[in-house]
Amino acid sequence: MIQSFREKFNQNFSDEKYAQFLDSIAADFNLRPTFRVAESPFFIPEKLKSQILEGSKQVIEFICRPDFKHLTQRAVDLTSNVPNETNHTQFLAIDFGICEEEGEIIPKLIEVQGFPTIFNFQQNLFEKFKETYPFLEETTPYLSGLDSNAYLDLLKKIVLNGHQPHEVILLEVEPIKQNTNIDFFYAERDMGIPVVCVTEIIKEGSKVFYRNKSGEKILVKRIYNRVIFDELDARTDLKLSFKFTDVLDVEWAGHPNWYNRISKFILPYLSGPYFIETKLLSDLNEIPDDLENYVLKPLFSFSGAGVVFHVSKEDIEAVRHKDQYVLQRKVKYSPVVQSPNGKVKAEVRIFAMWPMGDLRPTLVGNLVRLSRGEMIGVKFNKDKDWVGGTIGLFEK
Repeated sequence: MIQSFREKFNQNFSDEKYAQFLDSIAADFNLRPTFRVAESPFFIPEKLKSQILEGSKQVIEFICRPDFKHLTQRAVDLTSNVPNETNHTQFLAIDFGICEEEGEIIPKLIEVQGFPTIFNFQQNLFEKFKETYPFLEETTPYLSGLDSNAYLDLLKKIVLNGHQPHEVILLEVEPIKQNTNIDFFYAERDMGIPVVCVTEIIKEGSKVFYRNKSGEKILVKRIYNRVIFDELDARTDLKLSFKFTDVLDVEWAGHPNWYNRISKFILPYLSGPYFIETKLLSDLNEIPDDLENYVLKPLFSFSGAGVVFHVSKEDIEAVRHKDQYVLQRKVKYSPVVQSPNGKVKAEVRIFAMWPMGDLRPTLVGNLVRLSRGEMIGVKFNKDKDWVGGTIGLFEK
């Protein structure tokens, strides 16, 4: 959308360069991402950037309200209440669809997560783009005046919290099998922390340990949590020596409760030009007649699980726990990215990091997902090009 960069990129693009770009990513760990990496960055113009940042700051204002924990306690009560909750989240992911309203391009908030995302991969993805297209040095994916070093320093400050890297673990369910496993490899390389499966945790009293590559038992002082409870609960085959609801002598980099507090649960509270009409099913006085204009979503699902795009009255009536679903008005995504063969839709996820002791989060970076399908997501974009994960770039 920054026309000069879009034209220059498209003029320089070739299938051979795209293959070279993917090979460069794969060379770091002899591993290709299991998700599709898009051919191009998304060039974000100043007006759209200002709107996205304004919307992000309005979300942050709500999260910083003194009564926020009280307002969202129900979200924790509905799920799992993990002890030793921090005073605030340390990570935020704020998703905006790039939409059209009354003929104008406008970002619309789709979702918010109080949970880490692929912070390390995105930093390295920008470097790979610059290797392939050197003129991208004139752009940046970073916010709040940060550069690559300051971004990583802030992430390490939160993840390590003064501990030695070997005392901090990235915890996940079978991490090597996860779709985001390449981010874990970059986290291990760039922050020095080991990646540990939940089944490898050893619990002794209130303390937890893991074994390093030499077989030594190492005390865990801090957990960089990447576990989604939906997935963990579904894996009844796994044998764990601990429960997240145990009282453990461990710190959390990303306390699990914030995944539920900052979720679709807060969307009904938000109103304004960048927010979409969203209601809890339990608050609906009557089912709208124009259900073709709505999407039904579970509050706490991950990666689009359980979303009903073509909603019927029967779908709503079939929901047993109506306080755990929202009905959200559809928005019209606008195809704004010019590819060699048509235009592509975009969704921008803004990253924020919030070290303990800071008054509020810092906006730091982003990821972008490109789509040609009905929705953003893999199943809607099979066998298509110029779709998948990428990064948003701003003019320096």
